[in-house]
Amino acid sequence: MKLSSAFSVLSAATLVQGHGYLTIPSSRTRLGSEAGLDSCPECSILEPVSAWPDLDVAPVGRSGPCGYNARVSIDYNQPRAGLWGNTPVARYSPGQTIDVQWCVDNNGDHGGMFAYRICQDQALVKKFLTPGYLPTNEEKQAAEDCFERGTLPCTDVSGQNCGFSPDCSPGQPCWRNDWFTCNAFNGGDRRGCQGVDNAPRGSCYTSIAGGFPVTKKIKLPNINVGHTLLSFKWNSFQTGQIYLSCADIAIGEGSGTVDPPASTTFSTVVTPGASCAAASSVPVVFNEKATTAYGQNIKVVGSIAALGSWNPANAVPLSATGYTASNPLWSTTVALAPGTSFTYKFIRVDSNGAVTWESDPNRSYTVPAACQGQSVAVESTWR
Repeated sequence: MKLSSAFSVLSAATLVQGHGYLTIPSSRTRLGSEAGLDSCPECSILEPVSAWPDLDVAPVGRSGPCGYNARVSIDYNQPRAGLWGNTPVARYSPGQTIDVQWCVDNNGDHGGMFAYRICQDQALVKKFLTPGYLPTNEEKQAAEDCFERGTLPCTDVSGQNCGFSPDCSPGQPCWRNDWFTCNAFNGGDRRGCQGVDNAPRGSCYTSIAGGFPVTKKIKLPNINVGHTLLSFKWNSFQTGQIYLSCADIAIGEGSGTVDPPASTTFSTVVTPGASCAAASSVPVVFNEKATTAYGQNIKVVGSIAALGSWNPANAVPLSATGYTASNPLWSTTVALAPGTSFTYKFIRVDSNGAVTWESDPNRSYTVPAACQGQSVAVESTWR
């Protein structure tokens, strides 16, 4: 489809927005959602822009390389104490090939192309790692230009399918296979980005209509840095929209130590009182040890709406960011009101959508009272 045709489709689709965000490794956007601050993690939109067919031409403005969600007025380019931007969520080895994943909403899948990027100008990156500092628009653009130069090509991973987007034509700026592609927008049952993982709707969390995961592999640069950013960028084909999000990661030893991520470190719960203000919502971290095969995912489903009301299609996915052969850890965080009592189970979801429930009996939990800023952990092992 030519560019003029794409914009004619856009004019007929102004009520339908594209929506997506980085989920593995856990992006700042995902952490904002899990902390209960971002009611629509898939809604960090850079628009209106010329997203197609030139993938690099649009200025990022306030969105920067990490994204801005106008719906909830959150700028993910700025670290937020105890939530994101202060410590890495994952540590990798220099030159390592890793799995990465983003989530596209069922009602906002407009196809297109996406990329993962790393800026190796650490002086620029540090602007986005400084607690309390909000980078200027000029600094955001300078960093974005650096991230564009640091695109991690699909073709760097041997055996990975790196075809050209079926919505591009030879000679167009988007006719390139260093970026990753979705399916053709008008591709029938496998349109847009939905069929990339062949996963059922709701396999990843979106607040609008349920999400589809899009999993690929990237090869990290051979660098050594204790804290840097992995930026995700999706250029929509059908609409003039770009989605940006980023994750705090470490590659190698770096120059300093890396603390565990905020989403998996917990303080002893202190009863609210004169010493601290009571939290109206407590981040409950589910840590489940479950050995899985490639393509399988672990989710938690339970008796309350926040855990899908026992419907596997609405179960909350866990992240395998901390998974190793010796410690098969899956984790997720759900913000719940103190005093909430519920029962729940973990389920294993195969790549074809088949669901396996863990053994009876149901697990149960009651959310304790806690001070603002505290989290609680629920540790368990698959049975």
